[in-house]
Amino acid sequence: MRIRLFLLTVALLATSVAPALAQQRRAVPNPIQPPPRWQAALENGTRTTTGHPGDNYWTNTAHYEIDATLSPETRTLRGTETITYVNRSPDSLRQLVVHLRQNIYKEGSARRTALSTPGGMHLSRVEVEGQPIAERPRSAEVGYDIQNTVMRIDPPSDVAPGDTVRLDFAWSYKLRKKGPSPRQGTDGEVYFLAYWYPQMSVYDDVQGWDTDPFLQHAEFYMDHADYDVELTVPEGWLVGATGTLENPDEVLPSSVQRRLDRARAADSIVTVVGPEERGAGTATRASDDEHLTWHFQAEDVRDVALGTSDQYVWDATAAETGEGTALIHAFYRPDRSAWPQAAEYGRFSIEYLSNHLTPYPYPHMTLVEGFVGGGMEYPMVTILHGEGSSPKGLHSTTLHEIVHQWFPMMVGSEETDHIWMDEGTVTYWTREGRVAYWGKEVEPWAEDSGYFRRAGTARETPPMRHGDLFPSVGALVVASYDKTSRMLRALEGTVGTEAFRDAFRAYAERWTGKHPYPYDLFNTFEDELGRELDWLWRSFLDTTWTLDQAIASVDASDDRVRVAVEDQGRMPMPVLVRATYADGSTATTRISVDRWLEGQREATVTLPGGTVQRIEIDPQQFFPDVDRTDNVWTQ
Repeated sequence: MRIRLFLLTVALLATSVAPALAQQRRAVPNPIQPPPRWQAALENGTRTTTGHPGDNYWTNTAHYEIDATLSPETRTLRGTETITYVNRSPDSLRQLVVHLRQNIYKEGSARRTALSTPGGMHLSRVEVEGQPIAERPRSAEVGYDIQNTVMRIDPPSDVAPGDTVRLDFAWSYKLRKKGPSPRQGTDGEVYFLAYWYPQMSVYDDVQGWDTDPFLQHAEFYMDHADYDVELTVPEGWLVGATGTLENPDEVLPSSVQRRLDRARAADSIVTVVGPEERGAGTATRASDDEHLTWHFQAEDVRDVALGTSDQYVWDATAAETGEGTALIHAFYRPDRSAWPQAAEYGRFSIEYLSNHLTPYPYPHMTLVEGFVGGGMEYPMVTILHGEGSSPKGLHSTTLHEIVHQWFPMMVGSEETDHIWMDEGTVTYWTREGRVAYWGKEVEPWAEDSGYFRRAGTARETPPMRHGDLFPSVGALVVASYDKTSRMLRALEGTVGTEAFRDAFRAYAERWTGKHPYPYDLFNTFEDELGRELDWLWRSFLDTTWTLDQAIASVDASDDRVRVAVEDQGRMPMPVLVRATYADGSTATTRISVDRWLEGQREATVTLPGGTVQRIEIDPQQFFPDVDRTDNVWTQ
């Protein structure tokens, strides 16, 4: 949405969907105005009105060294960590902000979901540049304080532009047993480590430090960084993780490594570890002290997660990305009936998205079966529900979580404030990918979804809202996933599939490794498509207006067919009209959205004459019309 000042037509608000509404002039949507802090970034040259990152754009980064040990018998994870934080900003940082997301389980922490078992992260050592610091009242000059999941550190000296600062931590926590919103934890067999270490907050050019606590509903905002991680687990336990395994000879038998080599060139699924091969000496090497340390490294990722179990089997195959090959791993318990197809679903997802978006850049994509209700995404790895999954259900969830590798793992939007920016885009590509894989067996754009059950009611909430301020999880999901994906589908119907996907690809290319805000997305699409789209963004994202188009009349003759269409709702959208003739031929035309933006309520289009059998509005269902009963006329 380019920054502009202009007068818009002010019209009488429509209050009825009766035919008389066609005589009323409509209200025209105002643009969504960026907040002052985004405007300031524009003036500072870090953002632009064309949707490109500005010449002065920057992001901070860090290097993490983490050494952790998992003790399954006590569900305890202990770790030491060094963060080298790089200040690329033009600002001197007087304070450092660190997220301790395990503190969502700490007694007394604010949260949106009741938790029965308190927990939280215990810090036994905190150092800045080798100097120990202690928790203290905020009035002290040096030290740290913790509020909920946010740790604020006042270092001995400011971190100047271009400087680095070293932070050291020793910490431990007990993994939570599966429960409400279990993004991490254990079910007693699978242990999944997520949000498991002190992580630097994002300091960006728009808001400075991100100090939003983790409250369970809204998700995360993270910087890209480099990681060097060692995790010690019992022998016989397989580990799937973000990053490249740096010491395969120390943890994997030669037979397993040979099968992995075969998987790198395979068109089919390779069994790397079968049900009868689980355990030390077959799935993993054996060790004198009955423990193995797995060493992973990852560059330019926003997070690291790991899944481990001694119950896993392991499948692998390869996916072509357009710029090379990525290994696809699937770790799962053998009684999960749909999971022998998981690696195939992972391969399809990587290849489909690499073709339609940008090439997948990482060396592997790992699917870890576990205890979540659906799935949860992390760089190069996702945990997915196992028990009771159907093939179509597992495929859909796998595809959804792998789209997240692009949004927000690469294109690092601010998920906490703007959930729709990643979940809406992910839902769009999930629906399109399901059709590409299953064909007519699925109808992902069917109108029995949550949006149509809430649209136009008091239960609907606009997507343009902070993730923790939705009145319910249901309202969040409908707004951020379903409705926003339908906005993108409507944009596709407006400009055409090829132009739409070219613009989507440009958005991904421009903002990979960076932090776009909504106005950067708006500006990118408008720049690439060469048209004003304020009416679309505002209608879908900032209101609960509904779309309701209707065929008012059809006047058919031998030489022409005249179709009158009424705009009975408040959401302005183009109208696609198709006529089907007795000989099976069709003709199509459209009414531009400009007709409605001029304040009109009715428009007439002319199609070629002939014996017309059917007239239909939006036959491909690009637009979310809440009442399609009046969208079809038949002879």
